[in-house]
Amino acid sequence: MAKATTGICLVDVILFSFFLVAPRAFAAAAAVTDTLRGGRNITDGETLVSADGTFTLGFFSPGVSAKRYLGIWFTVSPDAVCWVANRDSPLNVTSGVLAISDAGSLVLLDGSGGGHVAWSSNSPYAASVEARLSNSGNLVVRDASGSTTTLWQSFDHPSNTLLPGMKMGKNLWTGAEWDLTSWRSPVDPAPGSYRRGLDTSGIPDVVLWQDGVERYRSGPWNGRWFSGNPEAATYTTNLITFQVTVSPGEISYGYVSKPGAPLTRSVVLDTGVVKRLVWEATSRTWQTYFQGPRDLCDAYAKCGAFGLCDANEPSTSGCGCLRGFSPTSPAAWAMKDASGGCRRNVPLRCGNTTTTDGFALVQGVKLPDTHNASVDTGITVEECRARCVANCSCLAYAAADIRGGGGGSGCVIWTGGSVDLRYVDQGQGLFLRLAESELGMC
Repeated sequence: MAKATTGICLVDVILFSFFLVAPRAFAAAAAVTDTLRGGRNITDGETLVSADGTFTLGFFSPGVSAKRYLGIWFTVSPDAVCWVANRDSPLNVTSGVLAISDAGSLVLLDGSGGGHVAWSSNSPYAASVEARLSNSGNLVVRDASGSTTTLWQSFDHPSNTLLPGMKMGKNLWTGAEWDLTSWRSPVDPAPGSYRRGLDTSGIPDVVLWQDGVERYRSGPWNGRWFSGNPEAATYTTNLITFQVTVSPGEISYGYVSKPGAPLTRSVVLDTGVVKRLVWEATSRTWQTYFQGPRDLCDAYAKCGAFGLCDANEPSTSGCGCLRGFSPTSPAAWAMKDASGGCRRNVPLRCGNTTTTDGFALVQGVKLPDTHNASVDTGITVEECRARCVANCSCLAYAAADIRGGGGGSGCVIWTGGSVDLRYVDQGQGLFLRLAESELGMC
């Protein structure tokens, strides 16, 4: 009971200092438990608290809004709401009720007496179920008869936050996808303009879309981190471990916290900014460990096909052409619009049996978009080069996996324009196909 009361006091403090963004819980919990069973409801003012006290589920109002939502937040930081049930159907009353229906689904009722359902988990039918708020922040519905089968879980229906143990990606058997969606505003949890998910068409790549338009990507997974975010090396040592799955049934990305690590979360803000936040217990604040997009070069395809962005060259908007290429439209580039990309200076010479082309190494880059690239993780980089030489459509290649040192392993082959290429610290090497006469330039 004391833990729930402490959480409510924190809400009062945050409201006083940050009333524009903090959620409000109007009453202390009537009881502290992590499980909701049939015959018992959660009313506005009551909560579920995970067994270790890390997470709280209850009703809240974001900022100055009077609308009520059912959500899950960090107990030590009630403004850090990580999941919202009724994002599209807020309650206008403080008489909301979370209950278990006769069919075994969680249902959120407005409590007005008319039985209006504002939200439902739509769980598979079960005669007796229970809902438990786990220590990971996952609300799990299970058969209460003793079965361990999960009928429904909040982790399969993310809001704007990725917690340890959650994942983004796609179930290849069912077609189900796990994406994050921003809030509409700091005081409106309705789905906003930004969606963050995993591009599973090439090498897994975390992408941010705005109204369906790609805006920013982390770079393809290279076995250690996403190639455009080598900063991850600084916080994977003691904080988290990445989990990337590529199997016949699933392609996904997630992470788990290391033992003893502080609380952490990854969130998509309503402004389209992605942040990795870590709880600093001494100051009782969330510290930003990573923020993206970071600079002008993180804007997707800013320099077009065969363009290369350098954030240290702001006078040119960061854009230049790869060696052996020149601006497609010099006039547009003069106006600092490089989106049209670059064109090859000298045509390649590759026939059915012979070629005089060669390869130039572009070092220290975030690899291009692999959306239409071909990937083979079962061959060496040397075999990859031979495969590229033998394929006149191959315009560039790179190692798919950099673990183990050396030149890496595996193979990524691009047959279209290299798009969204930029310099990054600890970046990878890209082997670019050029005509023989251009190789001396490199």
